[in-house]
Amino acid sequence: MKKILSVALVVVMLFTVIALAGCGKKEATLKFGLGVVANYGEAKATAGEFNTTAVAVLLDADNKIVKIDLDTAQIKPSWTEDGKKVDVEDFRTKYDKGTDYNMAAFGKKHDGSDGKALEWNVQADKFMELAVGKTFDEVKAFMGEDKYAIGDLAAAGCTINVGEFVGALEKAVANAVDSAATAENTLKIALVTSASYSNKDADAENDGLNQVDTTIVAAVTDAEGKVVIAKTDCTQGKITFNAKGEATYDATVAVKSKLEQGDEYNMAKYGKKHDGSEGQPLEWYAQAGEFDKALVGKTAADFAALAGADGYATGDIATAGCTMAIGDMIKAAEAAAKA
Repeated sequence: MKKILSVALVVVMLFTVIALAGCGKKEATLKFGLGVVANYGEAKATAGEFNTTAVAVLLDADNKIVKIDLDTAQIKPSWTEDGKKVDVEDFRTKYDKGTDYNMAAFGKKHDGSDGKALEWNVQADKFMELAVGKTFDEVKAFMGEDKYAIGDLAAAGCTINVGEFVGALEKAVANAVDSAATAENTLKIALVTSASYSNKDADAENDGLNQVDTTIVAAVTDAEGKVVIAKTDCTQGKITFNAKGEATYDATVAVKSKLEQGDEYNMAKYGKKHDGSEGQPLEWYAQAGEFDKALVGKTAADFAALAGADGYATGDIATAGCTMAIGDMIKAAEAAAKA
């Protein structure tokens, strides 16, 4: 009888353990979003400016920010007084420049108070630290009418214009989709800028061009460095000038990223397949979507295999419809997926 009772007790305990395990709280999954804001800066003498700010977020069920990452690429293409393009030498983002950005060395606080401003990357960190645990509306409340930081954000040392941070964050929240990402995962964004192959000098009949393309990849990775979800976008800054050395681009024009342009980008309408096969290529956003899918489950070390020696997509990703050049996309993805 004692033996039977002992066995029965063990069985009851086993079922209790299983039941408790089944009732254990599973970690909640989060929404994932990417937002991009791009604009031109005013031309000065023989130099223009193009800015791309990108924000990636992970949101909980109440749309509160669990994780956030951001960066800005501020690129200044230039040309000579007689309309000859000058190659851009520094494509680093503001975050990558660190103290080289020199905000702390030469910047002044917007409110006129004593002391030097904190470096840009430090101020960006302050913005992100304050954003965690808050909704977009709560973060927006820390921006004044002039778009400079106010309240607790300014008190923490973020005294810069945060209009582009807030604008990109708003888009990231609006674009957020359900995902398998959790709070244990890592969120990172990377921006890679390069010069366009179309760049040219000006002549008597035609403007010159010093275009820069900024590719953005936001990625969520697990403890093994494998991508859980990713999103890719790109901006194009078309800086034009004439043979007299005068800027001819409109610094006030609104800039849409390639994802925002959608079908208006016209890759499907006017593009050609790189391999020469019949039919039109997929639109840019559709090809970027296939690239994003191909990243899932892979680590940064695996991304290079997605492209051939010429930088164009190859293998399964090309078969799926991503037939464009993806060299910068791979570079950005590698940076976003590395711990």
